[in-house]
Amino acid sequence: MTTSTMRVTLALLVAILGLFTASLSTAAEKQKVVYHVADEDKVKFALNNIRNHIVGVGGKGNVEIILVVHGPALKAFHDIQAMDDVRATVASLQGDDVEFNACGNTMRAQQVEKDGLLDGMIPVEQGGVVRIAELQQAGYLYIRP
Repeated sequence: MTTSTMRVTLALLVAILGLFTASLSTAAEKQKVVYHVADEDKVKFALNNIRNHIVGVGGKGNVEIILVVHGPALKAFHDIQAMDDVRATVASLQGDDVEFNACGNTMRAQQVEKDGLLDGMIPVEQGGVVRIAELQQAGYLYIRP
């Protein structure tokens, strides 16, 4: 083998090793995603999207999801008004470490307190849209079904 052939072979091996290492580090990183729902008629669709997302990435260990709810959609998360399938899906997703944030401004407008929401909902006093912007600044991907 000539010196130039050895150099080319070595360069190719280094390039392949670099690509392999880069793909390993990318695969090991957890996706960070903020889902956003404001329309009440989109709540079930958004919850199903989140379920499909978790399955699609191979389980909860591969993704960190926060759902930010504001506007009319928050009514679907009122404890007294929540439909049984929404209540069950929220509980299941919380078991998969999905965090549920409720817009403080919407809570005040709808005259609902924290104890009036489904268990585990976290009020965000600064408002839903501000929370979404903060999460995007922190590197979360934005999805609005």
